[in-house]
Amino acid sequence: MMNDKTMEFSIGTEQEQEIRKIILMVYEALKEKGYNPINQIVGYILSEDPTYITTHNNARNLIRRVDRDTLLQNLVKFYVAP
Repeated sequence: MMNDKTMEFSIGTEQEQEIRKIILMVYEALKEKGYNPINQIVGYILSEDPTYITTHNNARNLIRRVDRDTLLQNLVKFYVAP
């Protein structure tokens, strides 16, 4: 007998989880190096200058894996989503 239930696949959720993981790892790396993580991440988002992000724990390479617009969309969505 076949299952009539429709499977739902949501790539957005997986992508959002990966972005969240990257932001948290970058945040921790900045904190460990003594930087203000919020200011540094905002500086990166506004300028797209990777030097705002430390190379400690590969944070700079990690944040550059996420498109800046996608990063900003996810941050805004976090605050306005129900």
